[in-house]
Amino acid sequence: MGYTGGTTRDPTYRTMGDHTETLQIDFDPGKIAYDELLDIFWASHDPLRGSWSAQYKAAVFVHDSEQKQAAERSRDRTVSVLGRPARTEILPAERFYLAEGYHQKYRLQGVRELAAEFAEMYPRVSEFVDSTAAARVNGYLDGYGSLELLERERERLGLTPAGVQLLRRRVEGRRR
Repeated sequence: MGYTGGTTRDPTYRTMGDHTETLQIDFDPGKIAYDELLDIFWASHDPLRGSWSAQYKAAVFVHDSEQKQAAERSRDRTVSVLGRPARTEILPAERFYLAEGYHQKYRLQGVRELAAEFAEMYPRVSEFVDSTAAARVNGYLDGYGSLELLERERERLGLTPAGVQLLRRRVEGRRR
């Protein structure tokens, strides 16, 4: 989680200026293709809705011409299905500023017991931010991921049995 796309130096949540809240995804193209990430992006938001502020702008920030072309192709496929122009922007990636610690893995930080487990595993904020397990748990708490998937990967999350049980109850609660 962080900020990009603007001109304000060293933005924070309170002094964001013209930056957009966004996330930066580091990925292994041997495991998932950029095109697949774009498909997830287009399916995860309403590309027809316009942005009402720079802070909450719907955008794909691209790092090079290859990513730009891929983003344009994926946008065009989406538009052909929707039958209306997308209002989501495709913009050059600028410097990415990491958001403050209290903005990282926001849903996870809101569940005291799970947050405590991760604080013990990752005492430094930078370790917490970089944790794939914390990102996965945050995703479950935000409504992404099934109970079946949780059962398959629970051992890799590093949670105590009580933490797994709490997360399981949260995921099960969404199904009702």
